[in-house]
Amino acid sequence: MRKRTRARELALQLLYQADIRHEEISSMLGSFWENLSQHPEEMERSIQEFATNLAQGTHKNLKKIDTTISLYAQNWQLKRMAVIDRNIMRMSCYELLFLDDIPAKVSINEAVDLAKKYGDLESGKFVNGILDKINKKELKK
Repeated sequence: MRKRTRARELALQLLYQADIRHEEISSMLGSFWENLSQHPEEMERSIQEFATNLAQGTHKNLKKIDTTISLYAQNWQLKRMAVIDRNIMRMSCYELLFLDDIPAKVSINEAVDLAKKYGDLESGKFVNGILDKINKKELKK
């Protein structure tokens, strides 16, 4: 598995935990990485840094990200979305809106792959539809 793909999975785990526990990412980082220390492949510095940056950046910009997702998720409220789908979209939306060095196509494809792997049967289509709208409307301004 590619390093950034694995880092996105780990960032998703952090975001999911924070969402479920209603906690700040910063308060969970130490124990999260400590629990993974038994798996040296997860502790590679570049993976850990990218995952941490994604999770913290997403969490820091949550208000703008949630507002953007809500604007394009017609007939869906964020709180009614599956927790995994919501956090995949949040992370990818962060990449789309704030990380200029990652092509939009890459962010969306990675999000769809995560949704297919961790969500339900329709998650990939759902995530793709909303992120594609965000990409076309927000990034083309």
